[in-house]
Amino acid sequence: GNGRLLDAAETEAMLPLLRPGYVGGAVFEDGASDIDVHALHQGFLRRFRDCGGTIATGHELLGLSREGAGWRVSTSRGDLRAAILVNAAGAWADEIGRMAGARGVGLVPKRRTAMIVAAPAGVDPGPWPMAVDIDEEFYLKPDAGRLLISPADETPSPPCDAQPEEIDIAICIDRIERAFALSVGRVENKWAGLRSFVADKSPVAGYDADVEGLFWLAGQGGYGIQTSPALGRCAASLVLRKPIPGEIAAQGVTSAALSPARLGATA
Repeated sequence: GNGRLLDAAETEAMLPLLRPGYVGGAVFEDGASDIDVHALHQGFLRRFRDCGGTIATGHELLGLSREGAGWRVSTSRGDLRAAILVNAAGAWADEIGRMAGARGVGLVPKRRTAMIVAAPAGVDPGPWPMAVDIDEEFYLKPDAGRLLISPADETPSPPCDAQPEEIDIAICIDRIERAFALSVGRVENKWAGLRSFVADKSPVAGYDADVEGLFWLAGQGGYGIQTSPALGRCAASLVLRKPIPGEIAAQGVTSAALSPARLGATA
């Protein structure tokens, strides 16, 4: 869709929860839509299994080593072997890469906090658009009759099972209450996750320059599920050493722009 400029009155009419006088205007993207993340993810998993893939959870990685022309993957439940090792370990990708003998790509996991709060009594937020602050210091969107809010934090973190920090929750509520006629009495649900970035904030998909058979797929930032259909196709082609699919290449995506080689060597 195309973005169009709205003045203050149009913005307040579209999102009446805004405090009068808070905004001077907005950019509205009428073609934006939600993704059913669960359905998309489950669809990927079904297709993976249909193609003969096996998903083995609960296997703690103990070591990686080259064995002949391939890889030996040592886990807490035994060894696995493969010709190509795809490093799609999210926030842990640099650590896994180093276990494989590679230099890291400079991946920095950053914590993002979100929470669910009630909409004002008697108000249906369903028709409202998602609202993102121009400086991306908060966002608010309808979510099944409630409101999903976030301070849009990007706090560097070691790879971990991220949990929301009380200070980030407080900052979020303060920013939301300053912008919207909303008094948050209770946080119904809260969570945090890690969004991992390399220096140029673009995804990494390509073979390591120094370690044979190691393919990087990392650094999707906060857009992993949104980019997954196209990036997955790109990665599948590049793993097989084929060109990027034509319709994706036509959008300006190149293997060089995705390659870990663009990032140089990191410790």
